[in-house]
Amino acid sequence: MRKLFFIFTVLLAIPAVAQENKAVKSGEKFIYAASYNMSGLMSQLAQVTMETETVKTSKMSLLHLSCEATTYSKWDNFFKIRDMYESYVNPLTLKPSLYKRDILEGKYTKKEKYIFKSDGKNIESTVSKKNGPETKKAFQINGGTQDVVSILYKLRTIDFSTFKPGQIKTFVVVFDEKEMTVSAKYMGKETIAAGNLGTKSCYKISIGAKTKVLKGTDKNIIWLTADAAKVPALIRFSIPVGTGQMTLTNATGV
Repeated sequence: MRKLFFIFTVLLAIPAVAQENKAVKSGEKFIYAASYNMSGLMSQLAQVTMETETVKTSKMSLLHLSCEATTYSKWDNFFKIRDMYESYVNPLTLKPSLYKRDILEGKYTKKEKYIFKSDGKNIESTVSKKNGPETKKAFQINGGTQDVVSILYKLRTIDFSTFKPGQIKTFVVVFDEKEMTVSAKYMGKETIAAGNLGTKSCYKISIGAKTKVLKGTDKNIIWLTADAAKVPALIRFSIPVGTGQMTLTNATGV
């Protein structure tokens, strides 16, 4: 599921432009069925839930973004997954202040926390793994870098109606204390089933990156509803060990 979530992040990510958030609202909830091709059949293995809520500190209000991945109970004995990814961001710019990751995958566990400094170019991280010591690290990042949760929402502030088929952009995201550049190619529109939202016209985007995680040309694609909310409706991915998809089943609060 670590790879599945990374793929989900990469497929959702688009270069972050200087644009104020008018799409992402507090109180949203998106539910996805995550499936993998097993022996020629696409089998549903897990549920992915994305939610937003407003939280207040003594100095400011932040938007709390969360993404939780949980295997369905019938798969728990085979490979149990309980992953939680969180980001606390500025409600207008979606710039992250705090990122947290807590994963349980089989017998593997990991906790991770990034504190984004106010200068936007430095991070302090704290990481702990099962049976390992807690480590602390400070490292520099690009001024426009997002974490893997906030970039999912930053995507929805982009006006894709101005994109032309074949247009390519890049962005930078930090994951596992490293930055990665990813290219995104706009491929036009297609009509896609979007769970309880019904059939929707969607923006189709192909993702490419210099990584062994993704495989093939135009094989890793995300469809976003072509409306003000730009809800991710469908994601298909190709990796060295097979193919899979994440399908929107229910969306509320948009």
